[in-house]
Amino acid sequence: MKYGIVIVSHSSKIAEGVSDLISQAAPSISITYAGGTDENEIGSSLEKIQSAFENNTGDEILAFYDLGSSKMNLEMYMEMTDKNVHKYDVALVEGAYTAATLAEIESPLENIENSLEPLKIK
Repeated sequence: MKYGIVIVSHSSKIAEGVSDLISQAAPSISITYAGGTDENEIGSSLEKIQSAFENNTGDEILAFYDLGSSKMNLEMYMEMTDKNVHKYDVALVEGAYTAATLAEIESPLENIENSLEPLKIK
């Protein structure tokens, strides 16, 4: 099973930067992101999140976010989709990087989640 990773951030630059970083360590993983509002201001966009999920080719999605409304919109989208999504309350960069590297070597979900446990921040 191939995992996909979705990054949700208040900033389009942060979302893109995290995606660029983890893509180097996990080139075979589908990584998509949603950053900023529809007007590319600081904030979050349900429509951008929906697009990030629709463009992700992973069988299951590992989702990471940065702040409050990113989490809120991510959770709202999770209620609307049939995709199997795992949301992690961890440090964005460290968590996404850890998950991507383990997904790249096809580590089981249990191993990925055990590795994310020390990175929980909420």
